[in-house]
Amino acid sequence: MNSNNFQHIREAKSPVTLAFDADDTLWDNQSHYDHVEEEYCHLLSPFASEQTIRHKLYAVEMGNMPAMGYGTKAFMLSLMQNALQMTEGQVDGVTLQKIYQLGLDLLQMPATPFEGVAETLEQLKSSGRFRLVCFTKGDLLDQENKLRRSGLMPLFHHVEIVSEKTTNDYLHLMKRMETTAERFVMIGNSFKSDIHPVLEIGGWGIHIPFKRVWLYEQIEEYAHPRMLKLETFRQLTEVFNV
Repeated sequence: MNSNNFQHIREAKSPVTLAFDADDTLWDNQSHYDHVEEEYCHLLSPFASEQTIRHKLYAVEMGNMPAMGYGTKAFMLSLMQNALQMTEGQVDGVTLQKIYQLGLDLLQMPATPFEGVAETLEQLKSSGRFRLVCFTKGDLLDQENKLRRSGLMPLFHHVEIVSEKTTNDYLHLMKRMETTAERFVMIGNSFKSDIHPVLEIGGWGIHIPFKRVWLYEQIEEYAHPRMLKLETFRQLTEVFNV
């Protein structure tokens, strides 16, 4: 880890804005979705192979995204829609009920912070040198509930949930936080959503990859002088000297 390029952040005289993604950055999210998909493929195995089921489900999700966005509720509807379409209406009511229950279980998934997350956020906040923001995308109520279940909400100065993370969304966030790209750092697991857009507008990014990545979030990564890649969340204390 070479954080020399972040020296100006460490030495800043006024608070720097640190924005954090939520899912798969603060807690495990994708593993729960992957588990549901595995159970879903098992339920529909009489109708098609696992590869076919996954392929068709992803196509339905992408088709629904402009109207439904991200989140558990959109995923639940895509599960039901794909089951009906793929089986040409032959799927039985019991199976549909089981699929529906899989979605309900996701709405109550644990949001247990990864090891070191709470302690690191506490150290960053107590230093008085940073304004901590939770900036995440998805369904508003679902994301708010996960944040509450995590117990991390009191550690953030500001929480914002958006339908997408575009460069404009980041610029609007910077404006609301009364900061500039030079004093804005985004920390997250998704290179596509958390790092690339911020680098495009002159901000700083810290990429903390998670072991599982949703297919939609997979893009080619690259090195950048305003970007740092870490192995663990705890390493943020070293980057920012807290």
